[in-house]
Amino acid sequence: MEKNEHNFLIYVVEDNEWYNKLLVHTISLNPDYAVKSFLTGEQLLSELTPDVKVVTLDYRLGDTTGAQLLPKIKKIAPQTEVIIISEQSDIGVAVDLLKLGAFDYIVKSEDIRNRVLNAINHVKNSIGLKKKIEILQTEVEKKYDFQNTIIGQSQQIKEVHHMLSKAIGTAITVCVTGETGTGKEVVAKAIHYNSNRKNQPFVAINMAALPAELIESELFGYEKGAFTGAQNRRIGKFEQANGGTLFLDEIGEMDISFQAKLLRAIQEREFTRIGGNEQVKVDCRIIVATNRDLLQEVKEGKFREDLYYRLFGLPIHLPPLRERGNDVLLLAKHFLSEFCEENKIPLKHFNDQAMEKMKLYNWPGNTRELKSVVELSAVLSDSNEISANDISVHSQELMPELLLHQKTMREYEIAIVKHYMKELNNNTKLVAEKLDIGQTTVYRLLKEDEELTDDLNNQNSK
Repeated sequence: MEKNEHNFLIYVVEDNEWYNKLLVHTISLNPDYAVKSFLTGEQLLSELTPDVKVVTLDYRLGDTTGAQLLPKIKKIAPQTEVIIISEQSDIGVAVDLLKLGAFDYIVKSEDIRNRVLNAINHVKNSIGLKKKIEILQTEVEKKYDFQNTIIGQSQQIKEVHHMLSKAIGTAITVCVTGETGTGKEVVAKAIHYNSNRKNQPFVAINMAALPAELIESELFGYEKGAFTGAQNRRIGKFEQANGGTLFLDEIGEMDISFQAKLLRAIQEREFTRIGGNEQVKVDCRIIVATNRDLLQEVKEGKFREDLYYRLFGLPIHLPPLRERGNDVLLLAKHFLSEFCEENKIPLKHFNDQAMEKMKLYNWPGNTRELKSVVELSAVLSDSNEISANDISVHSQELMPELLLHQKTMREYEIAIVKHYMKELNNNTKLVAEKLDIGQTTVYRLLKEDEELTDDLNNQNSK
């Protein structure tokens, strides 16, 4: 047997020499398969390694049986699949072997060759699927690594990272707060995919999108015949998230009439489907998010106090983008790189004017808006350089540069006047009307600015 590291390695164990050669010949017709044969179970165990993908195993060997050998094979090579080949069609024996971990049970017959090849092909496809799943899991874990998802170097984001590290170690309920577009669901996924529940479902539901009359059926499901149109049982979000994480987005929008049922389900970890009597037990972690002040909602009677304290758990607040300083540029560069890579276009970059424009913008839509603006700028740009003209934002949301620096009150007054002089084409009358001050005050502040500038120039020339 020529063993190639790229071959699919198969061991044949059969004490009938003619049948052994038949199986080896049949399997070897596929050039992707590397085959080695054995006449006894002892020979197999002496050479078995985890590299072997499949073992075809005769149920009755001279020195042992398939039932005795199967556990030993699994102990040495747990991932190796075993196909039992037997002369008897005893269903009970087949079931017992499948319970012990056999992949398939094939009775010797005229079509044995096709059946063996089909079984091996199923194993190969199964292994390929497992590899794809492992790759996807690795990609998901990388995608939701804190540093890759919650990007920034501001103190506020460092605090978010700190709280996230606390959240992943336990199953404590997490309450994520922040304005719309700050990335609350991204945080919820980062917690889930970095926790010990990462291989279980992550189920998200937006409470703001649900009419009050549909909340219970969406969360708890219903039985067949529970109401007109309920033709089959439906599993709710709680059951879908069993073992994993249930993310209740915009929890502050939930109708107060349903809040008592939600509280009970969370506390008791059980509920009843609509139209049913059976108590359904679930184990899912709860993460909630809101852009509202829930405590204020409690004071106004719009949110139950007992549910508030049950959900509050570990608080994680996401700051608005306008308060995060240079994080805007870090995020913009990340989104741009991501967009270029996904669309297979040459990597682009922002020029200084474009970056300054993004820094001056107020970003009312937060990171969600930034991502959309960056992607549009990459499309609008006619070269690898993105200019300020490619950054499409609302001019009324642009922050004056004066607010980005610490100044005295008088310096702020001068800067404000200069800002509006530029905006209004140096029309002092319009500036005075805009700021509700006298026109002489405008002249005086502009003169003070000239004097300050002259003083500064004189000091620098010395």
